Amino acid sequence: MTHSVTGNGARIKMYTTTWCPDCWRAKSVMESQGVDFVEIDIEGDEDARELVQRLNNGFMSVPTIVFPDGDVITEPSTTALMAKLTKQ
Repeated sequence: MTHSVTGNGARIKMYTTTWCPDCWRAKSVMESQGVDFVEIDIEGDEDARELVQRLNNGFMSVPTIVFPDGDVITEPSTTALMAKLTKQ
């Protein structure tokens, strides 16, 4: 899922959990591309958890990645994530 919200600063924010294999994959992709991002674990951060739920129609879907341009992608495939990263 991709949609847009108001921009939120200069760095990409990736909302994750420690147990999520899709989060591990997304982090690996971003790190391999040298992308600067902030990881926020929603398990220990109630405000982050609420934000993820608002962005995902009540679901705590991770990874939820918020880009500085306001775009949000949730549970992206490697292909979708790479496509977005190459547009940055």
